[in-house]
Amino acid sequence: MQGKIVKGIAGFYYVHVVEFGVYECKAKGVFRKEKIKPLVGDNVEIEVLDEEEKTGNIIDIIPRRNELIRPAVANIDQALVVFAIAKPDPHFNLLDRFLVMMERKEIPVILCFNKEDIATDPQVTELQQIYGGCGYPLIFTSALEGKNVNQVKEVLRGKTTAIAGPSGVGKSSIINILQPEANMETGAISQKIERGRHTTRHSELFPVDENSYIMDTPGFSSLYVNDFDKEELKYYFPEFAEYEGTCRFNGCDHVHEPGCAIKEAVEAGKIHAIRYQNYIEMYEELKNKRRY
Repeated sequence: MQGKIVKGIAGFYYVHVVEFGVYECKAKGVFRKEKIKPLVGDNVEIEVLDEEEKTGNIIDIIPRRNELIRPAVANIDQALVVFAIAKPDPHFNLLDRFLVMMERKEIPVILCFNKEDIATDPQVTELQQIYGGCGYPLIFTSALEGKNVNQVKEVLRGKTTAIAGPSGVGKSSIINILQPEANMETGAISQKIERGRHTTRHSELFPVDENSYIMDTPGFSSLYVNDFDKEELKYYFPEFAEYEGTCRFNGCDHVHEPGCAIKEAVEAGKIHAIRYQNYIEMYEELKNKRRY
């Protein structure tokens, strides 16, 4: 029987099997021996020990398409990043760090800007200019008024989506709107796993419908991992791609070099100055990080 791990705590893994519900499973000792740890999001093969009690063992992990370290999760199809258009104003540097991380993992990102009901036209236009120009799909929503939430539901269909964003942007409100259809399943999961001993926030997948899962990603501000070299960074800014190879110097890092096509594109307004500024900041950080 195949299913997907939707939550893991204290050595127990909760595996959602479409049309059968959630099974509480242990991982076979062979995984420990091979130092393989099942992750939330893993597609697994289970053997059922007790159908009535819904218990089983994980006997195989299907090869992962990708995995994230923070949060520890596998097989994410896409990330939906939620920021507010206003109150609070978007923290562009934080957002760009997240986008870099997703680019490194080759995980597509959809940007959802919430609180459109209190935003001004110039604020919306600015976001369209900065991020529409990089090729990221944008959805402008108002969770309060339910505006464009159907558009969000549409992009989640048939996918496993990590939903991320800082606090105070209306992320929970959006998740709550997306979630009612999953109540039956999540109710069953909650009953099984909330035995009073686990209160920590863990990565958890919620089935939204048959083949769609969402994961609320805690700890947004600590998501950026700078475990790569500064020379790599330019490849994680998609809007730089069309200028690659057109700078005066081969291997140009687009920082101090003369005859740089990226800097010219920034001056011509073809690459947004805010994105370039954040690139420089991250580049300097990577350059200065202490090597241990």
